Amino acid sequence: MDKIKIPFSEFTFTFSRSSGAGGQNINKVNTKSTLSWNIVESRSCPEEVKERFIKKYSHYISQQQQVIIMSQKFRSQKSNIDDCIEKLHSMLNSVALPPKPRRPTKPKRSAVLKRLDSKKKDGEKKRLRKISFDKS
Repeated sequence: MDKIKIPFSEFTFTFSRSSGAGGQNINKVNTKSTLSWNIVESRSCPEEVKERFIKKYSHYISQQQQVIIMSQKFRSQKSNIDDCIEKLHSMLNSVALPPKPRRPTKPKRSAVLKRLDSKKKDGEKKRLRKISFDKS
């Protein structure tokens, strides 16, 4: 499947002051970026991908069905915007393909016999450790 492309116009960004290192810049520049994207109204994302995204990443989704992703890793607003978009694309690509169905399997006969043999040996070992008192 192709990479999912979402137009930049569907994103809303807000900026705030970042925590952590930054020197004197930290008190006057809003570098922390918060990306908001309405996943329900998006027409650029297939429905089945939306369903898998909502199921897997429900903790990123607000009650207004907005995907909220924050970044304050970098000291520049542009880098943090790019980081938010990169995070969203990696999340979308992780749910782009449906998961493979699990096929239940049985252990092989040799594995079962090996396990039973091991149990038998352990039981024998414990039986030999017992102190036997003969009443002769």
